[in-house]
Amino acid sequence: MTTVAVAGASGYAGGELLRYLAQHPTFDLIAACAAGRAGEALGTVHPQFSATPWVDLILDETTPSVLGQADLVFAALPHGESAALVEQLPAETLVVDLGADFRLVSSDAWTAFYGGAHAGSWTYGLAELPGVRSQVAASTRVANPGCYPTAVALALAPLAHAAAIDSTAIVVVAASGTSGAGRKPSDSLLATSVMGSMSAYKVGGIHQHTPEMEQSIAAAGEDPSAVRVSFTPLLAPMPRGIVATCSAPVRPGHDPGAIIRAAYADEQFVTVLGEGQWPTTGAVLGTNGAQLQVAVDEHAGRVIVVSVIDNLGKGAAGQAIQNANLMLGLDEACGLDLIGIAP
Repeated sequence: MTTVAVAGASGYAGGELLRYLAQHPTFDLIAACAAGRAGEALGTVHPQFSATPWVDLILDETTPSVLGQADLVFAALPHGESAALVEQLPAETLVVDLGADFRLVSSDAWTAFYGGAHAGSWTYGLAELPGVRSQVAASTRVANPGCYPTAVALALAPLAHAAAIDSTAIVVVAASGTSGAGRKPSDSLLATSVMGSMSAYKVGGIHQHTPEMEQSIAAAGEDPSAVRVSFTPLLAPMPRGIVATCSAPVRPGHDPGAIIRAAYADEQFVTVLGEGQWPTTGAVLGTNGAQLQVAVDEHAGRVIVVSVIDNLGKGAAGQAIQNANLMLGLDEACGLDLIGIAP
C-alpha cells in the first residue's frame, strides 16, 4: 500500500480526489487537509461521503508535518499556494500538484498571467501527449494540467505534431461548468446568475490558461514561438463538464480525422467518436475520459475539433490519479471510472 495525503480536501477537486481514493485498491489515505474547514468532519464538508466509513474523518490542518508523513501528496490548492508548501516536504515525497504553480516553463508567461515569483516547472502530466507518459513514470514531482488546456491539447496537439494545422491561428471557444471556478462563493456563481443563462468571461486573451494551452500544443512538436491561441471561455449553467470547440487552418495534404484517430487508437481514456456522433459532457460525467470529434470546414479551410471532459475528472482529480498511478508503476486506470453517469 502507498500512503496518501490530500491538501485542499475541502474543495471540489479535493472532494473528487477523495472519491477516487476511496475506490483505489492500493492507496491508503492517512490525511485529508483543509484550511478554513480544518476540524470539521468529511461528511459535513462533502455530504456524498455520508454512507462511507470516511464520514467521520476529521479534516486536518494543512501543514508540512501532517502531509510529510505520506508517501504521496496531492496538492489541490489555489494557484500560488503549492510552491511554498512543497518546499517544506521531504525530498523523497511524491507530489502531484493540481494547481498552476509548476505548469508553465516560461517565467515571463507566469508573471504576465499569474503574477508573483515563478516557482519553476515540473513534468507536465498530460500522459496522452507524445513522450509524456514515460516522463511522468520517471518523475517524483508532476504538474497536473489545467482543465481547459487538457481539453484543448487533446484536440489539437496531434494535428500540431503532424504539421497539419497553422498553429499561429488557433481559435478556441470553450464552456465550463461552475465547479471550474472553485468552491469560493461569488455573485457571478449564484444560482440566480447562472441558471438559464450563459456568459463569457476573461475575454480578449487574458485567461490564465492561454499560455498553458500554447505550451502544451508546442510540446507536441511545434515551435513554441509559432503557437497562438485566441481563447474565449464561457460559463455554462451546469455543475461540471467542459466542451471545447477548437479550430485552426488546415495545411494542404493532411487528413485531420485520420491523424486524430491514429493518435488515440490505443488510448483508453480518449475516445474519437464515430461518424455522425458528437461529444456531450454528460457522457464523460464522473470519469477520467475525453471524447473527441473532428470536422473540416471546406469553405473556411479550417478543421474543428470538439472535445469534452469532466473538468473535475480528466481536468483535475482523475488525471491526478492517472499520473500518480504512472509514477508508482501501476496500471494508469487503477481506481478510475471509465463509464460516464447518464442521463
